[in-house]
Amino acid sequence: MKQDILWIDDEVELLKPYTIFLAEKGYEVSTCSNGPDAIQMVTEHNYDIIFLDENMPGMSGIETLSAILRIRPDALVVMITKNEEENLMDLALGHRIADYLIKPVNPNQILMTLKKHLHKKEIVSAQTIERFQSEFRQLSTEISEHLSIDEWYDLHRRLARWDLQLAEQDTGLHEMLHSLMDEADNAFRKYVTANYEGWIKDSNNRPMLSMDIFRKKIFPMLDNGQKILFIVIDNFRYDQWCLLQKMLSDTFETVNDDLYLSILPSATQYARNAIFSGLTPLQISQMFPGLWVDEGDEESKNMHEVELLRTQLDRFRRHDTFFTYSKIMSANSLDKAYAEMKRCTAPLSVLVVNFVDMLSHASTDNSMIRELAADEAAFRSITIDWFRHSGIIDLMQKMGKLGYRIVITTDHGMTHIDKPIKVIGDRNTSVSLRYKVGKSLNMDKRDMKDVYEIKRPDSVGLPSPNISSSYLIATGHSFFAYPNNYNHYVSYYKDTFQHGGISMNEMIIPLSEIILK
Repeated sequence: MKQDILWIDDEVELLKPYTIFLAEKGYEVSTCSNGPDAIQMVTEHNYDIIFLDENMPGMSGIETLSAILRIRPDALVVMITKNEEENLMDLALGHRIADYLIKPVNPNQILMTLKKHLHKKEIVSAQTIERFQSEFRQLSTEISEHLSIDEWYDLHRRLARWDLQLAEQDTGLHEMLHSLMDEADNAFRKYVTANYEGWIKDSNNRPMLSMDIFRKKIFPMLDNGQKILFIVIDNFRYDQWCLLQKMLSDTFETVNDDLYLSILPSATQYARNAIFSGLTPLQISQMFPGLWVDEGDEESKNMHEVELLRTQLDRFRRHDTFFTYSKIMSANSLDKAYAEMKRCTAPLSVLVVNFVDMLSHASTDNSMIRELAADEAAFRSITIDWFRHSGIIDLMQKMGKLGYRIVITTDHGMTHIDKPIKVIGDRNTSVSLRYKVGKSLNMDKRDMKDVYEIKRPDSVGLPSPNISSSYLIATGHSFFAYPNNYNHYVSYYKDTFQHGGISMNEMIIPLSEIILK
């Protein structure tokens, strides 16, 4: 479809070479020699772009511009002028021109201006397709290799950033990217299951896991005399962090942008309690049985975070480390949290933010929220909009002014599920969709390729509710469903966001440090 150009210039006869040149390039050019006629033409037709001479007798270019924008507020107007005076340019820019060119202009300048304003999206999309196709081959090759943990982190960053970039453009590449992500998740499953038991046993030679956060990150910062606001955003993915980081960039500088691994199951009860205690779930249940909550007690699974943090401070002989702790469930709790932090000025302030987790549950249980958060891009958008208006950022700025460094992390991420696996267990089996804990867990052997089976929970730092308990951890996009009422169960949970299993989005999660600019 040809794009329409209106060119307004009192010396209209001089425009003939330009109109011929642009017609050959596929543009439809209309010309006009004065402001009143231009206003009439703009009233009758919506042009894609307007070139406007600044110096015309009678009705000036600026006056014509004002009239055009009253009729077409979104019009793209490029002013052409001999006058480079700063006040004139300020006046033109104040009237919201899209661009300006200084006479004499040549045809290629006009063509570049059209590409800049009318074809930017197509040009960017073409460049994106070329770059993605090139990197697709490279990423696919890397996935098939034996990657180190740092290489897995780098791969996750690149895939997430491509996901964000392609979501903004209609390039048709998302299907290819998701296929590549599935391939990466499958290779990541093999990597985790081959190494996980060794990681749990050797705390000195492993990637940073949930229980290492304070020992390896927070305590060294405190030892350097830094005051820390430690924010744990429940159920927060790396791609969400990328968007939040971009939103914060005008106010905060990222000084460390790290990743770490959630323990298994990648669920709040296990991973977040491991963060605050510095212990595996098995160690918590053995050393502090009163602070460990069994699987069946959903309401109390994270009621002991303050006590668990105190046990970790005591174990590392940090009895004098004073801290504040707040869990944010509403705007009112946010105000109370800041008042407490400001009053105490403790070297360590802890903030647990539950909104993203609440949103993921709502997207399962509430049909309207489910519509609004139907895919990764929509879920990210809702999350960032909430942060923008929540007051969390305002609190971060206030704490930054009080001299606090801010460490932002999460206990685990989440993944989109769409592949049901039938599983049978007794009535005490856990209800989680991405992992099961119980006795006599049975499933079709053909589905075992999508599951990490843990027959000896103690070997991977997990407690056993019963002597014969085992764990099944779902991988990729799979989830567990019981045979009873199977079809209803599957249709209800399919295409929702869940956590607890093995995937890059659940396990490879942000641990970033920012400071106020």
